[in-house]
Amino acid sequence: MSRRSHRGWCGLMVFGMVVLVQWAGNCRAMTLNSIPLHPEPDAPIRVEDEDMVLHRHKRNWVWNQFFVLEEYTGDDPLYVGKLHSDVDKGEGRIKYVLNGEGATTIFTIDENTGDIHATKRLDREEQAYYTLRAQARDRATNLPVEPESEFVIKVQDINDNEPRFPDGPYQAQVPEMSPVGTSVVEVKATDADDPTYGNSARVVYSILEGQPYFSVEPKTGIVRTALPNMDREARDQYLLVIQAKDMGGQMGGLSGTTTVTVTLSDVNDNPPRFSRKSYQFSVPESLPVASVVAKIKALDADVGPNAEMEYRIIEGDGLGVFRVEPDKDTQEGVITLLKSLDFETKSSYSLKIEASNRHVDPRFRGQGPFSDMATVRLVIENVDEPPVFTTPVSRMVVSEAAKVGTIIGTVSAVDPDSTNSPIRYSIDRNTDLERYFNIEAASGVISTAKPLDREMNAVHNITILAIESLDPSQVGKGITLITVMDVNDNAPVFAIEYETFLCESSGPGQVIETVSAVDKDEPPSGHRFFFSLTAEAAGNHNFTLRDNKDNTGSILTKRGGFHRREQPLYRLPVLIVDSGSPSLSSTNTLSIRVCECDSDGAPQACGTEAFLLTAGLSTGALTAILACIMTLLVLVLLIVTVRRRKKEPLIVDDERDVRENIVRYDDEGGGEEDTEAFDMAALRHLNATRESKTRRDVTPDMPAVPTLYHTRPPPYKMAPDNGVFRDFIWERLKEADVDPSAPPYDSLQTYAFEGSGSAAQSLSSLESLSTDSEHNYDFLSDWGPRFKKLADLYGHAEASNIFSS
Repeated sequence: MSRRSHRGWCGLMVFGMVVLVQWAGNCRAMTLNSIPLHPEPDAPIRVEDEDMVLHRHKRNWVWNQFFVLEEYTGDDPLYVGKLHSDVDKGEGRIKYVLNGEGATTIFTIDENTGDIHATKRLDREEQAYYTLRAQARDRATNLPVEPESEFVIKVQDINDNEPRFPDGPYQAQVPEMSPVGTSVVEVKATDADDPTYGNSARVVYSILEGQPYFSVEPKTGIVRTALPNMDREARDQYLLVIQAKDMGGQMGGLSGTTTVTVTLSDVNDNPPRFSRKSYQFSVPESLPVASVVAKIKALDADVGPNAEMEYRIIEGDGLGVFRVEPDKDTQEGVITLLKSLDFETKSSYSLKIEASNRHVDPRFRGQGPFSDMATVRLVIENVDEPPVFTTPVSRMVVSEAAKVGTIIGTVSAVDPDSTNSPIRYSIDRNTDLERYFNIEAASGVISTAKPLDREMNAVHNITILAIESLDPSQVGKGITLITVMDVNDNAPVFAIEYETFLCESSGPGQVIETVSAVDKDEPPSGHRFFFSLTAEAAGNHNFTLRDNKDNTGSILTKRGGFHRREQPLYRLPVLIVDSGSPSLSSTNTLSIRVCECDSDGAPQACGTEAFLLTAGLSTGALTAILACIMTLLVLVLLIVTVRRRKKEPLIVDDERDVRENIVRYDDEGGGEEDTEAFDMAALRHLNATRESKTRRDVTPDMPAVPTLYHTRPPPYKMAPDNGVFRDFIWERLKEADVDPSAPPYDSLQTYAFEGSGSAAQSLSSLESLSTDSEHNYDFLSDWGPRFKKLADLYGHAEASNIFSS
């Protein structure tokens, strides 16, 4: 029998039972319809002795609660019940009216008889009851003969809903090796049928798949373990099918199922195990320290933290040479090198390594060893190694006064291989670019190759190369630090360039300067300087020097009454001697300038120049002069900038801007055949003056006064016969002074005056040359008059210098 037909027969049986119950209720209702529903208060009940008939006060409305079976599938409307009023005498004057939930759409009433029918199939799970209102009216007047009354139609439940698992399917986890009865998960099924009526919603649980490993409690739905010692390593997952059946699990009930996936979680119940009891690896002796030598791994059937392991060396001759640590990602034991290997010293090592669980479950302590051991043999391979210096860093000392070829020290290297190849030594010139040192190739003796200077380089860091003679590709390197010891080869000098001022109001015995010294040398006991005046200056009547015994010296005045008009500058030679062996000294000149000072002793005006400049000019005049000079400088700079941008000279004469050859007569070369090109633009700046340089050690007799070119000509070096030029320039200056269109500031005027020809004509001997020469010198024939002009203006010596340069 199919589930659908089974469900139909069950519904029919229940329907039949309900019909019987309904029929009995309707009969009881019909019996009670003649009983008034609204008795008067305190109305006595009379009982007649003869027929024992109960007499009550009449009621206005007769009603009862009705029931209707859900899921009715018949063709005719389902009879629900009957309403009747005792006002109705069966004469047809009363009609019944129905209002409320489902009136006229679901429920109908016969207005003549009061019979109620259900016209549609009802579902209790959608709506369990309906509230309606009934009223009896006069058919003729349609007026109510009784007040409206309310009644309920309840939908009678049948078992038409199977149990469902709203939270399914389920995922659960339980530790492996759990004892029997360990709770795994609780499943819960719901039934939409009425739990208050019959057993339609009473659910019972059972397990369809998953025995004998798990069980389920019938009433609670709790799934528990049913088999002891379930091993995750053997099977880690189970699929259970749980059934929920209503009607208390009886025959004819409806059922639903869900699945439960149970995963066994891991516990640390397995020790680590090496796949082999012994391992062997080859290791080259040239392997650097901290390199990985080998990797071994113990296997553990557990997972996660339960499979984490620790490795350690418990014995063997490799203790202190090797170390083993676990790799956190792969759980391998990584063996690394702690010390350098040497095949010639030891060719193999043996290690006994233990692997153990890091986390041990307390439940399994004492049930067996949770570790395993294996032997690892490391075979050292011989490698051709480069030479090794007996001292990787050698320290040597040499005096900076050492002569070339002085032996400083010796380095030594050996071949660590059994071949014991001879060694040749050399200096890595990248570390000795100046080649200060040499090394003997066979012995390793280092000597000086150049004079040393500690002040330039106090320590030389050079690399020595040791090369095997049998195999030049094997090169060892060593460091040699050569410290250059200081000797007293530098004299002391002034620490700074002093600017010393002396007030005119200073009296005798006043300290005007305190000087100190520096020395490039570094004596072991520190510097000690001695200050004094030179023998020539010791007897002067102006100044004296006092050695302060603290590497400083004080300059004091011997007298007062210094005047800058008389002598604006004094030069005082100071002798400084160091304490070296042998001691060195130097003479340093201190310039002392005489100044006019204010009341606080601050210099205001120093030297004769300032005195003369300020003696005859007021502040306003000086300001005007300085402004004119600044304006002139700005104009000159602008002209120079414009000319440079145009790539033109400052003074341009397009007609004479040619390049000519100038014959030089100031050499012993090839005579007139030697010529070189010369730019004639330089000779056209004849208005430029050469500055006369004064000697610094001689006080000028006359101060240099600034010259205003607009009002006075520059002080040219005039020859006795240059009056014509002087008159010409004075006339042009007068014209410029009275010219109203001239600019209102000083400017540089340029004048060109050819003058008369020279009586000496040309000074060159070109005219006496043989005409047989293949060279033509006619283009120099006009230089005679030019030289005469230059000689008239500057003198013969200066003109010759111009031509020769």
